[in-house]
Amino acid sequence: LRSCTSAAERKDGGASKREKQYQAHQAFGDRRDGVVSARTYFYANEAKCDLHMETFLRCIEASGGASDDGFSAIKLTALGRPQFLLQFSDVLIKWRRFFHQMAAEQGKAGLDAMDTKLEVAALQESVARMGIASRKEIEDWFRAETLGVSGTLDLLDWNSLVDSRTELSKHLVVPNMQTGQLEPLLSGFTEEEEQQMRRMLQRMDVLAKKATEAGVRLMVDAEQTYFQPAISPLTLEMQRKFKVEKPFFFNTYQCYLRDAYDNVTLDLELARREGWCFGAKLVRGAYMAQERARAAEIGYEDPINPTYEATNAMYHRCLNYVLEELKNNGKAEVMVASHNEDTVRFTLRRMEELGLHPADRQVYFGQLLGMCDQISFPLGQAGFPVYKYVPYGPVMEVLPYLSRRALENNSVMKGARRERQLLWQELKRRLYTGNLFYRPA
Repeated sequence: LRSCTSAAERKDGGASKREKQYQAHQAFGDRRDGVVSARTYFYANEAKCDLHMETFLRCIEASGGASDDGFSAIKLTALGRPQFLLQFSDVLIKWRRFFHQMAAEQGKAGLDAMDTKLEVAALQESVARMGIASRKEIEDWFRAETLGVSGTLDLLDWNSLVDSRTELSKHLVVPNMQTGQLEPLLSGFTEEEEQQMRRMLQRMDVLAKKATEAGVRLMVDAEQTYFQPAISPLTLEMQRKFKVEKPFFFNTYQCYLRDAYDNVTLDLELARREGWCFGAKLVRGAYMAQERARAAEIGYEDPINPTYEATNAMYHRCLNYVLEELKNNGKAEVMVASHNEDTVRFTLRRMEELGLHPADRQVYFGQLLGMCDQISFPLGQAGFPVYKYVPYGPVMEVLPYLSRRALENNSVMKGARRERQLLWQELKRRLYTGNLFYRPA
C-alpha cells in the first residue's frame, strides 16, 4: 500500500482528503483477489518498472516480426507508482463532479455527458463568487482558450481548463460543496516522486515510439475504476501526440461500467474536434467482483451496471456509436474484444447495414488464445481481421496468470454447452469421414 500514497500523505494523513474511491485500503491491497482474466502488476521499485518496459518492448518486436498489422497490450500500473494514477484520478473526477454540480444548479442534471452544457455567464459568476479567481482572470482564461464563444460550455471545454496548456493548471483547487472551502487537488510531491512520475511518462513515450517504428498498435489495458480516470487521458494524449492516418493507440473501455457510454462519446468527440485518429478496444470488464466488493465495503456508489443484460446493452450502445463514427468520419478504429456470439452477430449486422467492409480493416475482433475458436475461425475465414490474445513475458511471472485462466476456463467449460456440442460434432465428423487431421486448403 505504500506505493499508493505519497510521502506528504503519509506524513500528515492527506490521503483522507481524497474521495473514498481513490484512497488506498488495506483490505483491497492485493488487486489479484477476484480477478482471473487480467494480469496484475505491483510496484516494487523503478528498476522493476524498467524491466516491465523491456518486456513490453520485446513483445512489440515479436508482434511486429510476426505481422504487418499486429497489436500489443500494455498496462500502465507496470510502468510506475500507482500513487500517481490514484491521485490524478481523484483530481479529474472531482473536477468533473464540480462541472455536474454546476450543471445541476443550472437545472441541467441527468443528461448524457455530451448533452450537458453550462451557460458561460452563469458559470463565470459562480466561479468568481467561490473565490477561485477574479472575474477578469476567469474571462481572460476563457478568451485565451477561445472557450464559451457560443455562450455555452460543455464537459470537453471544461476539461481543457485543467490541461497543462492553460493557466488554470496553476490554480488546481476545487470547492468542497459540503464545507464551502477551496481545497487543493494535489498534495505536494517530493523531488523523488516528481522524478518517478516523469520516468513513468518517459516509459510510455519509449513504448509509443517503438510501436510506431515497428508498425504495431498498442492497446492500453483498462484497470480498476480508481486508476482508470488517469489512464484514459494519458492514452488519449498518446493518440493526440502520434497523429497518423490510423490510430496506433487503443484505449480500452469496460462496458460493465455505468459511465462507459459517456466516456466513449466524450473521447471520440475530443478526437473529432482535434483531428486525430481514435482507437477503442471494447470489453465487458475484468474486475466486476472486486469492484462491487470494494464499493460495498468502503461505502461509495457501485460503478458496475446492475445486470448482465444492462452490460450487454451498454456494450452494444458503445459499439454502435463507434461504428456510426466509422461510417460518417472514418478516422477511427475499434477492437471488438468479446467472446459473446450475440455481440459478434450484432457487429456483423451493423457493419453490413452501415456499409463497412472487412477489407477496410477498421473493425477488428479479438478473443483469448484457447477460447471461443468457434467464433475466431469462421470470422477469419470470412475475411475479417481476427486476433488472439497471447500472454507474453517471463515464464515465472506469466504462470500465475495462466493458472488463474485455467481455473476460469474450467468453470466456463462446465457450462459451455455450445462449445461442447460443437467439439463433439466436429469429432464425430472427423471419425466418420476419416479426416482426423485438419489440413487448411
